[in-house]
Amino acid sequence: MADLRDHGDPGDAPSIPPPTAPVSDATRPSAAEEARTIAASTNTATLATLTSDGDPWASFVTYGLHEGAPVLCVSNLAEHGRNLAGDQRASIAIVAPETPDDPLASGRITLAGVAVRPTGAALDAARQAHLDAVPAAKYYIDYSDFTLWVLDVQRVRWVGGYGRMDSTTGAQYTAAAPDPVAPHSAGAIAHLNADHADALTAMARALGGYPDATAATCTGADRYGLDLRVDTPRGIAYTRAGYLKPIDGIGELRAAAVELTRRAQRG
Repeated sequence: MADLRDHGDPGDAPSIPPPTAPVSDATRPSAAEEARTIAASTNTATLATLTSDGDPWASFVTYGLHEGAPVLCVSNLAEHGRNLAGDQRASIAIVAPETPDDPLASGRITLAGVAVRPTGAALDAARQAHLDAVPAAKYYIDYSDFTLWVLDVQRVRWVGGYGRMDSTTGAQYTAAAPDPVAPHSAGAIAHLNADHADALTAMARALGGYPDATAATCTGADRYGLDLRVDTPRGIAYTRAGYLKPIDGIGELRAAAVELTRRAQRG
């Protein structure tokens, strides 16, 4: 039987030592929230369509988002434009713009569904959403040989790197919202790693389930907590230090990190 695992499934990752103590407040964004955040982080993707012969065809495209749905402005002369005119089934693969040393450690999503041509007020909203994301489209978006398509998302696959992945429905994806902290957190993460390494290690020991941690690095921050890469005598591990309650923006991250440090120091 064929191996049906995706890249990023746990079997693709090196063996990771498990926590030896409870992980406190380990809430993290749902797969739908993660997917919405990645979708909002860029404006380029790979579109997969079907040719008239039923063969898969992948194309580089730009997109905007209207209520989470990708809005494409497609040339009718392009292969993928002709494909969509004949068969509206499509999927779009989006890779988060971070560039780690290992590309397979990047977050990415696949959104699958059916492309529809909006009309009336929906067309106006889709047009503006695409222009907001791709300003250069103003030079061609109204040409008669270009068509606006909106992908009605029905299925979502999110991969957050090695060992982190999940699937969700189109309805859950649409109802979710992009994380308000993660896209703006790079500076804060760099500051934590440069100036507060001891505090991060204390978080890994007291809150993250790794009392044997010898060092910790913050690899991500979102509205629910911090992601930590942990060094232990047993190997490299990954864990979570969660806030007591979600935060609503990057301006609240400093206070949340201070609160995590206090809790970690109290043990």
